[in-house]
Amino acid sequence: MLKNYYNNQILPELEGKEVIVAGWVHNIRDLGGKKFLILRDATGIGQVVVDKDSPAFKVANELTQESVVRIKGKVKADKRAPRGAEIHAEDIEILSLAKVPLPLDVSGKVKADIDTRLRERVLDLRRPEMTAVVKIQSVVLRTFRETLYNEGFVEIFTPKIIAAATEGGAQLFPVIYFGKEAFLAQSPQLYKELMAGVVEKVFEIGPAWRAEESDTPYHLAEFISMDVEMAFADYNDVMNLIEKLIYNITQRVSEDCKEELKLLNYTPPTVKLPIKRIPYKEAIEILQSKGLNIKFGDDIGTPELRILNEVIKEELYFITDWPTMARPFYTKVKDNEPEVSESFDLIYKWLEIASGSTRNHRREILEEALKKRGLRPESFEFFLRWFDYGMPPHAGFGMGFARLMVMLTGIQNVKEIVLFPRDKKRLTP
Repeated sequence: MLKNYYNNQILPELEGKEVIVAGWVHNIRDLGGKKFLILRDATGIGQVVVDKDSPAFKVANELTQESVVRIKGKVKADKRAPRGAEIHAEDIEILSLAKVPLPLDVSGKVKADIDTRLRERVLDLRRPEMTAVVKIQSVVLRTFRETLYNEGFVEIFTPKIIAAATEGGAQLFPVIYFGKEAFLAQSPQLYKELMAGVVEKVFEIGPAWRAEESDTPYHLAEFISMDVEMAFADYNDVMNLIEKLIYNITQRVSEDCKEELKLLNYTPPTVKLPIKRIPYKEAIEILQSKGLNIKFGDDIGTPELRILNEVIKEELYFITDWPTMARPFYTKVKDNEPEVSESFDLIYKWLEIASGSTRNHRREILEEALKKRGLRPESFEFFLRWFDYGMPPHAGFGMGFARLMVMLTGIQNVKEIVLFPRDKKRLTP
């Protein structure tokens, strides 16, 4: 047995008990007559004391930071130690000796810039703050899934190598597929729509790719998308579902990740339901009242969202009813308002974290929408043909997982949140 206890199980009640722990040497403090090893494992930090007359003392002298060790010893209660107890080592086995010097200080005493951290990413991810982010991510994904399962949704997986652009844009990564050109999927959009015509309520959590030239703290070339599609629903139904998802996720993170949030020194926002909904036209009028040269049909970018956020004073809000031509071809037009679509963005302060709409479910309307955008319906025949065989009204959304994590961790750069980010400059590690 390599270990029989984790650090978070070393408590005063185990006084005098022999235990075996294992992990990484986070730090070493030499106090002459004894050494203090700060041991890190998946549950956090623990303290190991190595007395000078212990057989383990000689081995302790060989240790380096980030070496992996297995330690046998007895528990002793001490209020100064983490969780009020420490281990007095009787035996130390070096499982993997780390080289010195480390290219990055995992203990955090020496700060590193973002480029160094991403270059030395595995060490960076071992920092307690980053471990906290990884654990929060897991809670978010579990809650997202559980909420949707409870609502009757089915989890699906769609192709990530596709024959044509999902949304007609140019932000595609081409790949050679058995001698033919194909592309990495920008989103599961078209396939999840088709699956809503099979089992009605579906969701997917998976990778997507966009060859964006943007090099901002909020853009990635590869990202995790959280996608939902539901039949016999419109965009109001979808916004109601998002409210439930966001509320459940923030509640669960606040309750289950107290230690992780403490490490990050951050408190997630309190979600007040219902989340405010602001029509696009009203948002434009607010921005115009603030002196911005903006008109109907223009995009509302980050600078404009910052100003809008100052006016409405809401951390979370929807912008609804976007201009028809600002949305993809599959977006439904509002009845009696052809220039306005049944669509929305969910905004956190000034960051878009989700986007969705009611979808067109009639072939002739989809074909006309493609033509208006300068696209050839023939290129989308693999998608359109299924609308000849009974496609129900449906609606859905896509949510950027890393952007959602900005709201839940307070970290303002998605490259820090993603384990191994891919952007214009990074293809490794």
